[in-house]
Amino acid sequence: MRVLLIDDDPFALRLLARQLDVLGVDDVQACDNAQSAAELVARDAAPFDLLFIDLNMPGMDGVELLRHVARAHFRGSLVLVSGADERILQSVERLARAHHLRVLGTLHKPVAPQALARLVDAVPTEPRHTALRPVARAYGPEELSAAITLGELVNYYQPQVDLRTARVTGVETLVRWHHPVDGLVPPDQFIPLAETHGLSDELARWVIAAALHDARRWQDAGLPLRLSVNVSMDNLVRLDYPDEIARAADVAGVHAAQLVLEITESQLMRDRLALLDIAARLRLKGIGLAIDDFGTGYSSLAQLRDVPFDELKLERGFVHGACGSPPLRTILEASLALARQLGLRAVAEGVEDRADWDCLRALGCDCAQGYFIGRPMPAAKLPAWLRAWQARALEFAEVAA
Repeated sequence: MRVLLIDDDPFALRLLARQLDVLGVDDVQACDNAQSAAELVARDAAPFDLLFIDLNMPGMDGVELLRHVARAHFRGSLVLVSGADERILQSVERLARAHHLRVLGTLHKPVAPQALARLVDAVPTEPRHTALRPVARAYGPEELSAAITLGELVNYYQPQVDLRTARVTGVETLVRWHHPVDGLVPPDQFIPLAETHGLSDELARWVIAAALHDARRWQDAGLPLRLSVNVSMDNLVRLDYPDEIARAADVAGVHAAQLVLEITESQLMRDRLALLDIAARLRLKGIGLAIDDFGTGYSSLAQLRDVPFDELKLERGFVHGACGSPPLRTILEASLALARQLGLRAVAEGVEDRADWDCLRALGCDCAQGYFIGRPMPAAKLPAWLRAWQARALEFAEVAA
């Protein structure tokens, strides 16, 4: 492991280097200013695996350094070090992740040996990859329209589990494009294209029909699951939309009450009158409505007051690691209390480890999804995953009884 320490305090550099040596990390280079470190990272032919960055430095500070490290396409890991307030550290960590940098964690000064050891153990062991990340190819609307027509899209499903019983209750539908040349294309590379070029209706119609078809097959196999599907506000502007969705469910032989439409909070105010009309009629037909990514929009409380949601989805950024972060835990507790008082089912996204699971269950969250439970998977793989989960869920027998 090759490590670069960046701190303007010579004593802090020597102490951290000594602590790393005790842990068996001896290829350590020190830099006493951020400007030199930025140049070193940008030009070094032998890439570093790990950077320790002090945030409080004269001249170029640690926040500015992150910008330069990101521009250099650094592919190793980072540890942020500071004596600053915890909220500041968390804000900088989110900034680094937004730059697509891999942050192992944060350390407070003076650095505790146990905390340092945990972070060093977490450094990925795969070979260093310093090549620039592949640039996403730009697709045209004609390509996407043809993909929908030719059946190149495929739905993946991420399981949702009841936190009290560990029972699988539903899945979230996540569409992918199985491109004949580029392989599996993630949704962020074509959903905006659909919304920009008027293909949202065509795309959503295919996704819902395919998802309902899969739900019917699971239902026939004795596995009735709630089916959550993301819809755009572009879909929720036609007043006949509730009738279309109800017909699709009826054709598939799936009860409307098994279907949940997820609406991203930040989109909700685009056509308020149509939304209220359509939302009310969807709920009258038994179709569920979830407010997605709750807390990331600008008028959460007004939306909860006016739109007849029956489910509240908590965004990953408020879930993962919340029990180790007092500010995040406070936000999470407040959101869950709000859901309970409004009679909404609370679903937490981004459950990535046992600590997240235990925390959410202790706080009374209803349901969870995330990599700790299961990654998105094709429909055909869900039964095998379910068998594996049922065996694994025995781990939670005591807390999920």
